[in-house]
Amino acid sequence: MQLRRMVLLAMIVPFQLAGADDSCDFACRLHQANQASLVELLEAGLLDGGTAGRIAETLQRVALEQATPGAPRWSNYLDLERRLTELAGPEASRLHTGRSRQDLNETIRRMLARDQLLELSEALEGTRVAVLELAERGVEVVIPAYTHGVQAQPTTLAHYLLAFDAALERDAQRLREAYARLNLSPLGAAALGTSGYPLSRERLAESLGFAAPVANSFDANLVASMDYKVEFASILQACALQAGLFTQDLHAQYRHARPWLLVDSATIDISSIMPQKRNPRSIDRLRSNASRLLAAAQGVTLAAHNVNTGMNDYRDDEPLNAVVAEAVQLFKAWRQLVAGLGVDEAAAREVIDADFATMTEVADVLVREAGLPFREAHHYASELTDLGRASSRAPAELSDEELERTYRALQGESLPVPVALIRRAMDPAGMIAGRRGLGGPQSAEVTRMLRLARRSIESESAWRLAARASLAAADARREAGFGRILGGGD
Repeated sequence: MQLRRMVLLAMIVPFQLAGADDSCDFACRLHQANQASLVELLEAGLLDGGTAGRIAETLQRVALEQATPGAPRWSNYLDLERRLTELAGPEASRLHTGRSRQDLNETIRRMLARDQLLELSEALEGTRVAVLELAERGVEVVIPAYTHGVQAQPTTLAHYLLAFDAALERDAQRLREAYARLNLSPLGAAALGTSGYPLSRERLAESLGFAAPVANSFDANLVASMDYKVEFASILQACALQAGLFTQDLHAQYRHARPWLLVDSATIDISSIMPQKRNPRSIDRLRSNASRLLAAAQGVTLAAHNVNTGMNDYRDDEPLNAVVAEAVQLFKAWRQLVAGLGVDEAAAREVIDADFATMTEVADVLVREAGLPFREAHHYASELTDLGRASSRAPAELSDEELERTYRALQGESLPVPVALIRRAMDPAGMIAGRRGLGGPQSAEVTRMLRLARRSIESESAWRLAARASLAAADARREAGFGRILGGGD
């Protein structure tokens, strides 16, 4: 008997790593929750050492059975209990003292969601790293920017990409904040009103790596089980919307004969019927993935809509699992797409130079240098735009005499600044260099934002490392306590 216990004790850890993808699945987390319950039952004096030892031995034996390739991995505690009692008799059912499948299952679902959240935080970080690496190469790369689908002003590639990194940073922060609300234990809440046994819900939480119990036992299983899933799915839904914005911008480029933001040529398909047509499939795939993620996230919310407390609709973990699976794929596809992006700087400059995207700076020069009211300066720049477009000419093709004459026609006097200043204001690179505001596209400001973005990634990575270390430490303490029971029984 003692030899068998020693063999079982030596094989505690492999079950933790069991599962098709070498992760801790529902059966694995169920085993860990059973370990925590057994340790607490012994500490609370609700089991004697001999009984606890025999249950521990049986638990470990069943865990090893389930770790065998092809063996069933139970997610229903009653199926597991049936096997435990086959091996150890009715006393094995004392493991379930002071708890219900309600709190047991909700605890396991939170443990699994906790794993998923950390995984997605890391995947999101991979996308951010790819975005920042491209941005660092685009600090001085001038590109057109659009509002209402129309060219608005020039900016830089780095400035544009940093906007998406800022959105992803907010998503990372939301995941981190959600983790704090997710990392609370329902175990010991029983069905909804706890039990008549002196079990420490705090010790049960600590044993499974949770920061604390969910305070209200009714909330633990019947209310919070809805909102943490909705919150998690909503954060990932925001990521899908951001990915959609990004892909639509890329698709807009490919409507033109000469796009300036280019996907990796290896991801482009040639049309099966039109020899000249090149389809940017990597953009299509990311957008489709974002749409599926959005739909799945809505499903989590709809499942929780108009039900009363205690129903299974919102407690089933499959809808959230579907969201997580799509999100994992989305971050992978987004990272790969960004890593393969290139810029045709000459084509981007052609787009800017062909239109009047720098007219804001023309108006600003008149305000700064001549003290004109902004609306008068704006009117002059707008008239120059109409003049050029009416004759199909770019800003650089307007003559000095036309720049002077347009102002005189509006104001009845000479242009109050040298024409050379108007010419400089029409230069996209010069306009960007002249920006002074916080968060603008000027190189000094973009470089500052890049530095802060890198720091935020380091911070999120350090948080994730600490969270995983805390979980690992809890696992080690629980395994040690379980091991003492397993090794010390009669």
